[in-house]
Amino acid sequence: MFDGKFRVPVDKAVKPLGNGLRRTGLTPDHLTVMGLLVAVGAAVAIGYGSLRLGVLLVVLAALPDLLDGALAKASDSSSQRGAFFDSTIDRFADALLFGGVAWHFASTESPHMAMLPFGVMALSSVISYMRAKAESLGLDAKGGLMERAERIIALCLGLLFEPLLIPILWVTLALTAVTAVQRFVKVWKQAAVAPVTAERIELRRSRRQSRRVVRTERRRTRISRATGRTSFRRD
Repeated sequence: MFDGKFRVPVDKAVKPLGNGLRRTGLTPDHLTVMGLLVAVGAAVAIGYGSLRLGVLLVVLAALPDLLDGALAKASDSSSQRGAFFDSTIDRFADALLFGGVAWHFASTESPHMAMLPFGVMALSSVISYMRAKAESLGLDAKGGLMERAERIIALCLGLLFEPLLIPILWVTLALTAVTAVQRFVKVWKQAAVAPVTAERIELRRSRRQSRRVVRTERRRTRISRATGRTSFRRD
């Protein structure tokens, strides 16, 4: 949801930062790795109960992920490999953070409560897979109530206000499930129309090509006739 509505203004806001980072010699991959390392620290802090420190580190881990795209554009180094690397590291970072929460619950709450953050992570992986698979098929699966940005914000709020952590995770789990359904329905509808649309496009192309061939042949015939008449008159 945030990604669709605020992506453009956020990109504009961080563009000057990307230009500044370009002068440091850093690459987008450097920022991505830095974010992962900070996420490791955040997961350890959360796991050992230092939730406020965990909030700070989660925010710090999100900053490189926010800036690597701006740096890639500023340095004209955007690539498919970079996008793949960034998305993969994001999944690792998410697993670390929610794994830290699970460790914290296993230590302070019922061991069964550790399944709650794992449930959020499992559904998050599903909606991420839906988008990746849909895009590989030429379809669109963006959007939904609980994308990655919303999950990170919800996690930060829960860590900042510890009594609300479990209720917030339950809400996050429910909204992530809703997002999975939203994306499934969106892709399902597109997939139902896409083959028909592709056939119609191909049919239209064939018809246009046939018309071009017919028009070309007519022109050649007219030119041939005109040339033949001119030659006859000269003789």
